[in-house]
Amino acid sequence: MTEVFTEFDPAEYLTTPEAIAEFMSDALETGDAGYVAKAVGVVARAKGMSELARETGLSREQLYRSFSASGNPTLKTFLTVMRALGMDMTARAHPGV
Repeated sequence: MTEVFTEFDPAEYLTTPEAIAEFMSDALETGDAGYVAKAVGVVARAKGMSELARETGLSREQLYRSFSASGNPTLKTFLTVMRALGMDMTARAHPGV
């Protein structure tokens, strides 16, 4: 018997603002810039990259490049995209620091 595997795409499951917020919170908690950039890219694909490009004034290519696992978006780009996705960022103290 041969097992069949399919590729998992988390973007397919990011259908509510709550799901997106939870996904991004988990990514941000890792502290890994590459992982966070890729997570924003997943959310961007879930929302629609073309629509996001129109809303932000950034090209689709720039969005794909910036928000890949090897991407390194500027803070300005990151904040612009987060706002267009309907998300904000908050700061909280780490326990024990």
